[in-house]
Amino acid sequence: MEEYKDIVHQKKGKVDVTPIATFYRNEVKQCIEKDSLKLKIVAFLTTNDQGALDYSKWTKLACNKDGIEFELRKVERVDLEDLILEANKDDSVHGIMVYYPVFGGMLDGYLQDVVTPEKDIEGLSTRNRFNLYHNIRYLDDKQTKKCVIPCTPLAIVKIIENLGIYDKSLPLGEHLKGKVITVVNRSEIVGRPLSAMLANDGALVHSIDINGTILFQKGKREGTIKMSETDVPKEESIQKCDILILGVPSPNYKVNSDLVKEGTIVINFAGCLNVEEDIQSKCILVPTIGKVTISMLERNLLRLYSHSFTSTLYTQQPSK
Repeated sequence: MEEYKDIVHQKKGKVDVTPIATFYRNEVKQCIEKDSLKLKIVAFLTTNDQGALDYSKWTKLACNKDGIEFELRKVERVDLEDLILEANKDDSVHGIMVYYPVFGGMLDGYLQDVVTPEKDIEGLSTRNRFNLYHNIRYLDDKQTKKCVIPCTPLAIVKIIENLGIYDKSLPLGEHLKGKVITVVNRSEIVGRPLSAMLANDGALVHSIDINGTILFQKGKREGTIKMSETDVPKEESIQKCDILILGVPSPNYKVNSDLVKEGTIVINFAGCLNVEEDIQSKCILVPTIGKVTISMLERNLLRLYSHSFTSTLYTQQPSK
């Protein structure tokens, strides 16, 4: 990617991910224009959460600019299941997303499965999550239909890839071999799937949440992830990592910059910055990733559409 030719060799400073998002959005836009497609996303919001409202606004602006209709539906949470089922049957709707949490816990997991996999642009259905955790990259034996991956974890992987960290000279599944990555978040939406994806690519991942640290690494059998408990202190996991990924939804959580070794890549996906901004004096800091997440949402939409219809769509299939 031309815009990143200097950043790949950068050792410190703040990184703007706009060029990465623009690259993938342009790819989607070109496909939409080429086939004169009319694609529509319906997003359901059950709260007045300002963060979700702001994110929906920016998603709508990006989608409309790229030729995708984006409709936000503010609904009561007790009506959500029926409304998702209606959208599943609506042929004018090609992608469905829900702003979580709705009820929280297992009921939200159930709602993720109410969304039909054919319109699950967030990649949160059981089928999509099973494929991710078992490193299944295609839906068909001919390997023509790539799996859909959750947008935010995929966005982070694409940022790491575009920063030149992936060693493409190694076999597929080993591009991050030798890298130690610490992820401070183990949610089912971002942290856990992200840790599995990075482990599937060969990294040793320290997954941290309030309950402790779990190590993720490739299993001995192909397509498996080995998870193991560890008593390595959180501070040590942060000190030793090559890439630090932060996603704690609280402005009160800040990693002490002194804990982070020089040259570490720090990626923040929380709505608030989980590290002091002065860390960019010794590290690469990616303070926000939202633009790339939106581009992955568009990309997933196009991928699901291409699975369902005979088309020349998306002939340039990326590695994930």
